[in-house]
Amino acid sequence: MDELRDVLDAVGPKLRSLRKQRDITLAGLSAATGISQSTLSRLESGSRRPNLELLLPLARAYGVPLDELVGAPAMGDPRVHLRPVKRHGMTFVPLSKRPGGIQSFKLVIPPRPKSYQPELRTHEGYEWLYVLDGRLRLLLADHYHVFKPGEVAEFDTHVPHCLIPDDDRPVELLILFGPQGERVHLGGGKESRRDY
Repeated sequence: MDELRDVLDAVGPKLRSLRKQRDITLAGLSAATGISQSTLSRLESGSRRPNLELLLPLARAYGVPLDELVGAPAMGDPRVHLRPVKRHGMTFVPLSKRPGGIQSFKLVIPPRPKSYQPELRTHEGYEWLYVLDGRLRLLLADHYHVFKPGEVAEFDTHVPHCLIPDDDRPVELLILFGPQGERVHLGGGKESRRDY
């Protein structure tokens, strides 16, 4: 019973740490989970015991397994379980599982119709990408650059930008971005334009 109490006592600090790493406010987390700000605050301070009804939406909001929230011991399996996410017509495949900080993804951008009008957008953060397959056209402000497999780019995402295939084939990339970029691309964060 002492072991269970110790595990439950560790959940509050873990929740607070995750929220701070992701730079999320209590109000933002409340909106994402449907859990009141006061309940979230009490969970983080340890004055409210966590239960499954509260932990499940929090695990979903943070994109982590439930056992990670409660500090369950690792089972020794280092594999990242790939769960592709489709956003803005693109497929993001997470390649890292550590919450917060820099995250890595495989990104597949399908070809666009000839009539497609790319929209440049900006957001907080910085991005790094490596072209695996296809030809990438990176639009940065008033310029564009074409990258082929094996080429790398990094840029400040305050600069208006857009990633699209340079021809009629999909482009596959490895891409890294921090918590701000992850929220914009995968978490419904606020960005200046709807399309990538």
